[in-house]
Amino acid sequence: MKRSRFSEEQIVGVLKEAEAGVPVKDLCRRVGISDATFYHWKAKYGGRLKKIVAQQALDLDALKVVLAKKW
Repeated sequence: MKRSRFSEEQIVGVLKEAEAGVPVKDLCRRVGISDATFYHWKAKYGGRLKKIVAQQALDLDALKVVLAKKW
């Protein structure tokens, strides 16, 4: 199996830049990937980012509830 040129952290960084408003064509040209690769990454890693953020929000809420209790 071929090893990827980009690590998961780099891929997530590229996806975050696109979410921030950088045009996809310009981003792909700068990084050196095709549009198809970008959209493949978005399909593969985009949902994972949302799940991670949602899980962290739930963890923070749980910690706030525990810390708010008076012992």
